[in-house]
Amino acid sequence: MRYGDDDRESQNVEDRRSERGPMFRFPGGGAEGPRIQIPLTGGGLTTLLIIGAIMLFLGINPLELLTQQYPDVPQLPQTEVPKSPGRQAQRGPDIPGLPGGTSVRSEDDMKRFVSQVLADTEDVWTQVFGGFGKRYSEPQMVLFAGATRTACGTGVAQMGPFYCPLDRKIYIDLSFYDMLKRKFEAPGDFAQAYVIAHEVGHHVQKLLGIADKVQELKEQSGESDANALQVRMELQADCLAGVWANLNDQVKNRLQPGDVEEGLNAASQIGDDMIQRRTQGQVVPDAFTHGSSAQRVRWFKKGLESGEIAQCDTFNTNSL
Repeated sequence: MRYGDDDRESQNVEDRRSERGPMFRFPGGGAEGPRIQIPLTGGGLTTLLIIGAIMLFLGINPLELLTQQYPDVPQLPQTEVPKSPGRQAQRGPDIPGLPGGTSVRSEDDMKRFVSQVLADTEDVWTQVFGGFGKRYSEPQMVLFAGATRTACGTGVAQMGPFYCPLDRKIYIDLSFYDMLKRKFEAPGDFAQAYVIAHEVGHHVQKLLGIADKVQELKEQSGESDANALQVRMELQADCLAGVWANLNDQVKNRLQPGDVEEGLNAASQIGDDMIQRRTQGQVVPDAFTHGSSAQRVRWFKKGLESGEIAQCDTFNTNSL
């Protein structure tokens, strides 16, 4: 990706990497899953979910939406932004088994990079929400090492990056990126940005009311149905990450040759089927919580190619 020293860094980054010690746990709060759990069962609940999301997003009575279609989403204005060569990611030598080489960054460089990516998500979603006359509430990103406290319970590095809807913060141990590169064979700066954009997608879902409505439905669902609905939520976050990448590049010219391939590869490598094959040697679709590799690639690509939130309706489709 194309970033320079003059590019803005988000001020919503809290660095807790020096806070190493025992794991935290709050009274009454267990360590919840790394991402929002999404239950959807049947067309009736799906319709209710979409109606509730649109209601909170547009600020109108949901009864007025029963006979309306999904609204058009305004695209990011084509504001002229000075384009300069910037500081391109430093690519190291190719490592056997890893496509396209690797990005070499110090910890300070990595913090600067994730702060710049978060700043770009703020700029894009602020303008998109503003197109609806709504204010985008920016999430915080917490950098930690090993374990940290969250409103959702104890956050640990083994979870991977995750979003806690209770405190509206994104948590990430930057060592995950080394795992993404070496264990999941998904190196590259755009792959790293995709991970952040996916978690920000969950924040967008929270602001739209989708997360709360689905959590209510999940509590009424069995494990299998809850898993199936969570998959739809995760795939929508993948699509929203693609939408962000499209709109961000339109204005800031961030993408470089090979970046799209990095993102698609990352989406593929962290599909449930790929992870299950690595960890247990067999694929169990009923246990999927984030979607297969093919599904994650499809929805990320759909958002990336369209740049339209309306294309991210994973809830009203029989074909994921």
